Amino acid sequence: MRWPDDGVPDRPGAWLMTVARNKALDRLRRAGTHRAKIEELAVMASRESDAPDDTDDSGIPDERLRLIFTCCHPALAAEARVALTLRTLTGLTTAEIARAFLVPEATMAKRLVRAKGKIAHAKIPYRVPPAAALPERVPGVLAVLYLVFNEGYSASAGADLIRRDLCDKAIGLAQVLADLMPEEPEARGLLALMLFQHSRRDARTDGAGNLITLEDQDRSRWDHGQIERARACLGDALLRGDPGQYQVQAAIAGCHATAPAAAGTDWPEIARLYRILSRLTGSPVVELNRAVAVAMADGPAAGLAITGELEVGGTLDGYYLLPATRADFLRRLGRNAEAAAAYTDALALVGTGPERRFLEGRKALVTTGEP
Repeated sequence: MRWPDDGVPDRPGAWLMTVARNKALDRLRRAGTHRAKIEELAVMASRESDAPDDTDDSGIPDERLRLIFTCCHPALAAEARVALTLRTLTGLTTAEIARAFLVPEATMAKRLVRAKGKIAHAKIPYRVPPAAALPERVPGVLAVLYLVFNEGYSASAGADLIRRDLCDKAIGLAQVLADLMPEEPEARGLLALMLFQHSRRDARTDGAGNLITLEDQDRSRWDHGQIERARACLGDALLRGDPGQYQVQAAIAGCHATAPAAAGTDWPEIARLYRILSRLTGSPVVELNRAVAVAMADGPAAGLAITGELEVGGTLDGYYLLPATRADFLRRLGRNAEAAAAYTDALALVGTGPERRFLEGRKALVTTGEP
């Protein structure tokens, strides 16, 4: 590091990117492999050096957020830009990104290769966009932060349920984005959603790392200061009268966070909000969550009907929460043999240790005939 002797460069972020790129090139050349990656980096380096003016006039105060805006280029399809940004900047693996998009790892790998190929072929400039160009990139940036938080809040694989480093990173960047673009209600909505969800972190597992369901959590362990902060953020967003998917999700999380006890949860309101969210997103995962809310409001048979439709549709094949949710409905209906089979299906797909132990425990209950 030459900074102590030479002083901090005028553009430290660009300096670090240049050094990192050069080190990557050296490492790849020494290994004698991944020639395509070497060529890609070389093209990017040439393109940046030929740019007539790469002055950063974005106004973004955080280097990490600048890089995310840079990667979320509108020339790429929305899903491709989000996936490529996740892979390039956040440290998520291709497998983790594939699980977030509910596609096989091989499919996601091909999408990433195609996105990189388009960047090289179209000579898309890799530079921070000016302030005027930021709004069109906001949806992609929000999606990146949302998926980073989700991977932290409920890890897709591994020994731990929660990856606090990812949660903290996503919340910090969401706060910067909300402050930078106060006219974007979805930025504040996303921040509110993260704060509501993360406020329960200390109550979601026990001392051994085992999963504790929402209805069984000790609500005195929730971070009520963070809940109030989330309520204020959501209130500011909703005042603009333009509710989007993150604001609706935050409203759902707020229903849970502000209920004094599990029995006091307003499940009909949550089901109504999920119906709105489903229309906004068309997401089968949202429909699965709506099934849970409907089951709590109208009984497990009503929820089971929705999961049956999702199974026929096939869009959630390979997603462990579909058979796990179905198993829970069947358990509550006293159909223990069917519940045990559904728990077996879920166990074949689950990724983390805490969730696996929880499902094994529930399967044991229905196998022994306990309610």
